[in-house]
Amino acid sequence: MKRFLIVLIMIFLSVFVLSAGGSRNTTAVNEKLNVVATIFPAYDFVRQIAGDRVNLTMLLPPGTESHSFEPSPRDIITINNSDVFIYTGGDMDQWINRILRSLDNKQLKILAMMDTVELLMEEIAEGMDHDCDDYDDDCDHEIFHFDEHVWTSPRNSILIVQAITELLSGADPANATFYRQNAAAFIAELRQLDAAFSAVVAGARRSTIVFGDRFPFRYLADNYGLSYHAAFSGCSTQTDTSPATIAFLINKVRDERIPVVFYIEFSNERIADVIVEATGARKLLFHSVHNVTRQDFNSGIGYLELMRRNVENLRIALH
Repeated sequence: MKRFLIVLIMIFLSVFVLSAGGSRNTTAVNEKLNVVATIFPAYDFVRQIAGDRVNLTMLLPPGTESHSFEPSPRDIITINNSDVFIYTGGDMDQWINRILRSLDNKQLKILAMMDTVELLMEEIAEGMDHDCDDYDDDCDHEIFHFDEHVWTSPRNSILIVQAITELLSGADPANATFYRQNAAAFIAELRQLDAAFSAVVAGARRSTIVFGDRFPFRYLADNYGLSYHAAFSGCSTQTDTSPATIAFLINKVRDERIPVVFYIEFSNERIADVIVEATGARKLLFHSVHNVTRQDFNSGIGYLELMRRNVENLRIALH
């Protein structure tokens, strides 16, 4: 269904471009860059670097689950009329690759966040349920994918911010010094965040965390030496899991006396609730910063605030 929709959008875009004479509206020398980010992390990074010196748009509406997002014709026109476009990359963004090939904007500067870091494979951890779509017909053979949630580790976010800064500076040399100064201040805060995660783990009584939910934190776990158990992998589209997976997670929490069961934003929390009810553990949010609520978006909540909350909740879970 999504592929069919994308084909229709591309046809619509072709007609739009032809009717507009085959060219985009170019920005004047003194006008702001038009920057489009697909999801919240890229949006917030640009916001911290560029402030109000760019026209910034986020395609994914606040409060929307990113895995179910489908682009509209207006979204494609917005991308075509932008100067800078930043997206995640990977399997979830295959629609973007097809659309980018159809655009007439040859001056568009593009950055995939996955191209800026060392990638890790998404893994099926012990006891984890999985989507049959990621397997062959009898679901016995895994097809591995790179984990796309590269921003969930502050160490990766530093690399992403550096890449975005250079991209913006190249596209807008007049503001390059401003961008680099803001980026340096933001990176200093990201380094403090990195140190906070390291300190929590270094002084912890345990190193295992449990998610009654998807687990989009492969990079964070790898960077800070955490082991984990979860209901699903990070890019799973499932919302209900098998009794065997729930029983496995309940036994892990009981056997290892794990005090916290995490869930992620926009979750229905049902799996976490079952585990908590069976074990007496505490349920806490661990935010992947994939997207934010409309209220948080309007109030200006950003990556740093949400990840600092994660530090405190991780402290409760490990201590």
